[in-house]
Amino acid sequence: MTLGWFWTTTLLTVMIVATALVAVLGHFTLRAPSAALDLYRRHFPEARHERLFLASVAFFTTFLVVRGIAYAVAVGAGPFRNVRVGSVHVHHLVWGILVLLGVGLAWLGQVGIGEADGSRAASRVTALLYGAAAALTLDEFALWLHLADVYWSPEGRLSVEITLLFGSLLGVLAGGGRFLHAMARESLRLLTRG
Repeated sequence: MTLGWFWTTTLLTVMIVATALVAVLGHFTLRAPSAALDLYRRHFPEARHERLFLASVAFFTTFLVVRGIAYAVAVGAGPFRNVRVGSVHVHHLVWGILVLLGVGLAWLGQVGIGEADGSRAASRVTALLYGAAAALTLDEFALWLHLADVYWSPEGRLSVEITLLFGSLLGVLAGGGRFLHAMARESLRLLTRG
């Protein structure tokens, strides 16, 4: 692991994501912000599907950010350091488990489940928290299995595989691909029109 590789990859990833956002969303935000909102509402009229989509987005975003931060910690880059309580290294799966427990309690109490009498905002927040917490937890799956810090070892690759498997399942259940495809199609229509 070299520091140059990390920053080159990070910069390239940020540039690709920024370019994609400008290309796909640029016309929505600059010329027709209500079109993006209408498209979103049309694809996610039910809270259940919206929660799955938001959880999926939060899951993959958190996974990428946490992997990047963990790499920065490993190579000593930037302000990032391991979280310690005394001499104990608190792994990020601990935060994930705590948030999963909180979201589970909220859902058991019928908070944020998106029912007709419930708050759609609470539904969105709990979905985002669930996705982020699941990523934090599964990113250290190999630690659960081996009961050892194998994050950067060959055994640690299992965490990445399990995380991608779960995230793929979440994405398929969300049906978010249809929304992203429709959003790209609408963006192209706006580009060719204006």
